[in-house]
Amino acid sequence: MYTVIAILIVIASVILTCVVLVQNSKGGGLAANFAAGNQTFGVRQTADFLEKATWTLAIIIIVLCIAATAFVSTKVDENNSALIEKIENTAPVAQPQFPVEPATEAPAQEAPATEPAN
Repeated sequence: MYTVIAILIVIASVILTCVVLVQNSKGGGLAANFAAGNQTFGVRQTADFLEKATWTLAIIIIVLCIAATAFVSTKVDENNSALIEKIENTAPVAQPQFPVEPATEAPAQEAPATEPAN
């Protein structure tokens, strides 16, 4: 079911992209092509339709995204659980042993200078 919803989200997103690209904020775009011959579906009606289509597709995408979260698979796969168990039961690899040099004494720090008392 998740795959179906994901495909629907992609389709709605592509359609929304096309609808937004057809619009022109200055009144041109697709609306300008229908203005001359057909006034029943003229400039204003085309702009209204494109705006309603934009809002509708945006709402559809939001609803589908929320619905998709209900179908996300959270179960642990048997192969994954076997792999996790194998990793947890593996003994740690021994660290290489490097020769340790004897620690040398740090030079003695001098006491801070004090001011003579007058």
